[in-house]
Amino acid sequence: MSRFERPRIFRPPSEWMSYYLPLTSGCSNNTCTFCYYYGSKLQMRDIEEVKAEVDALHLYKTKHIGVPGMDPMVYMLANQWDGRRVFLQDGDALVYPFPKLIEALDYLNERFPDLERIAVYATAQDIMRRSVEQLQELKKRKLSILYVGLESGDDEILREIGKNATSADMIAAAKRVDEAGLDLSVMVILGLGGVDRSERHALATADVLSKMDPEFGAALTLTVVENTPMHDLIESGRFHPISPFQSLKELRTIIANLKVTDCFFSSMHASNYLTIRGTLPQDREKMLATLDRVLQKGDASMLRPEGLRGL
Repeated sequence: MSRFERPRIFRPPSEWMSYYLPLTSGCSNNTCTFCYYYGSKLQMRDIEEVKAEVDALHLYKTKHIGVPGMDPMVYMLANQWDGRRVFLQDGDALVYPFPKLIEALDYLNERFPDLERIAVYATAQDIMRRSVEQLQELKKRKLSILYVGLESGDDEILREIGKNATSADMIAAAKRVDEAGLDLSVMVILGLGGVDRSERHALATADVLSKMDPEFGAALTLTVVENTPMHDLIESGRFHPISPFQSLKELRTIIANLKVTDCFFSSMHASNYLTIRGTLPQDREKMLATLDRVLQKGDASMLRPEGLRGL
């Protein structure tokens, strides 16, 4: 068995105060053409190693004693952790074998009984591999929110980017999560259709996101990652990225067309040119007014500088 390599930290903005506990490294769906995980090798962490990290974290938080040989990252994270939330890494840790996932969650809750919430990235495929009853077992153990990347509601775009899931798959996964009683946070990526399919991408994304009807929604903006097929397409001129203000037009289209029950929607991710947030549908007009004001002025100084955007 190859040595498990602790992954870099990629997490949703709302998990900024969480402890990041790796169960896996990489992503089971490593074919998304735009993604940092493209071509990555999925690694499953040994459950005993997971438990050893939880033990080390508990010892440090209760007695401020370090374990020789433990990864220094454990203590760096522990020093800023408030003990309330845990985010399970990596790209889709819900793929971790179910019995071991239950074992890890039980152990984590045993050591930290005051945990409020555990979260994880998941693909539609991961979710559909789990029954409603299994998802409910996770919720009993405080794994109560799943972050899912829809990316686009357009099936042609989903196929081209190597998502290996259709819009129908995404909707079915969302319905299963809802039936199990977990919260769902869905991410979409502005600019995935390029200039040519910008409006089509935005409208289709709003439609599918509406049908998923998540508790949380988040917009990211396409950020070019080197050594990915998307980077090669852009470099060769076969894909024409949208401009910063075009990304705001896409964001406006999505917000204007979302038909959701009660969804906190934001563009707080560092990849975006403008941060906007609100609860839909009640804050729709306020959010649109903010976007309209920026779009009408067309002043680039109101946007996040390119050099400050990131994954």
